[in-house]
Amino acid sequence: SKRCPFRDVRERSEAILGAVQELGIRIPRPLGHGPSRFIPEKETVQVGREDTAMHTLFTDSFATLGRLDNVTLVMVFHPQYLESFLKTQHYLLQMDGPLPLHYRHYIGIMAAARHQCSYLVNLHVNDFLHVGGDPKWLNGLENAPQKLQNLGELNKMLAHRPWLITKEHIEQLLKTEENSWSLAELVHAVVLLTHYHSLASFTFGCGISPEIDCEGGHTFRPPSVSNYCICDITNGYHGGEENHGSPAGSLPVKSVCEVEALMEKMKQLQECRDEEEASQEEMATRFEREKRESMFVCSSEDEESAPARDVSRHFEDTSYGYKDFSRHGMHVPTFRVQDYSWEDHGYSLVNRLYPDVGQLLDEKFHIAYNLTYNTMAMHKDVDTSMLRRAIWNYIHCMFGIRYDDYDYGEINQLLDRSFKVYIKTVVCTPEKTTKRMYDSFWRQFEHSEKVHVNLLLVEARMQAELLYALRAITRYMT
Repeated sequence: SKRCPFRDVRERSEAILGAVQELGIRIPRPLGHGPSRFIPEKETVQVGREDTAMHTLFTDSFATLGRLDNVTLVMVFHPQYLESFLKTQHYLLQMDGPLPLHYRHYIGIMAAARHQCSYLVNLHVNDFLHVGGDPKWLNGLENAPQKLQNLGELNKMLAHRPWLITKEHIEQLLKTEENSWSLAELVHAVVLLTHYHSLASFTFGCGISPEIDCEGGHTFRPPSVSNYCICDITNGYHGGEENHGSPAGSLPVKSVCEVEALMEKMKQLQECRDEEEASQEEMATRFEREKRESMFVCSSEDEESAPARDVSRHFEDTSYGYKDFSRHGMHVPTFRVQDYSWEDHGYSLVNRLYPDVGQLLDEKFHIAYNLTYNTMAMHKDVDTSMLRRAIWNYIHCMFGIRYDDYDYGEINQLLDRSFKVYIKTVVCTPEKTTKRMYDSFWRQFEHSEKVHVNLLLVEARMQAELLYALRAITRYMT
């Protein structure tokens, strides 16, 4: 057979590798390919091929984080959102605020650990040490100051059952003598906790891979060269077949029909809106029905798994997790947005106690909610507002939050079962998200559109958590 022109290079590389290993030097290589396990590397934005606006964002991200992390490389599908996200995160972690820097990163560790998100935990362990945090705190939450330990109860409820938070929980944190929190410190901590709970949802929902220098991002085993030549690597082949589904141009007829069916439902619902409006009683009934039905949406991968020790040491009560708010005879009153909303109540409270953060969060919520390119899969000039609102309101419905002016009957028309499973898993138990779930919904849509879904999930979840916490703080204050 004809000799491969790269075979000599391969043989020399193997000789060098062998000599290095004899010296006892271990050489890491990446375990994954690209920033996401769910999205083929060739379909993500390639560093060095980005446009000017994206290059500026990459530069800002690198300057802020000291690295170009994989979250940024996936979020950059939506530059306008990424810019707002980076600005908010930078302010929360590095600008003047009520909490010292090492507390901020430790709270990030506590929040990410609740969802077993070792990716975020590892990033903030490094940042915590970099800003002078005490390494002993990393041995377990019991080694941190009592003030941070006291935050553990609020952390677990915000992450898993925010509807249980009361003004008594707030009072306990604010009136614990020498370990008490000030109102400003508590608001800063609450925003950080909700930020990292939601970012864990994004990390798992998009299958973010750890960077090569992080735990789980590399291996010291040499690549197998028995099945392919080094020239294959040069041409982008890494060994093994990757099955990422069909691109839009070669979709099965059934998948293409799903897009058409969804667009037809949107059209019909709009016509029904124009013709008649349901009564307030009927709207309330439809909300309660959707709230009950959401309890029966669960993933097939819904088995209990104990968190790894290296993550679980950062929080208490490892058995505490998500439970539907109406299970086992419990009745949690509906949270009516008309009584306590972000726009009318939460925004001003945050901005008063932690200046400028309310504005940054408000901008980020609005960008995610209103973001559109007027496309759906292969279709252009489409008004997607109805679909975006259904996704946002379904997430809030799962948290018991109701909008009086929304017809919850639309949700079942627009969100099919597989999509609901994905949404509930990413929002409530993100650590259980699988590639199969990601692949099973909206099979004909672009990866950028699925990332946009995750942005909606992230921001709707964060706002829901914030509403419960801020309402409890408001009740304490009044």
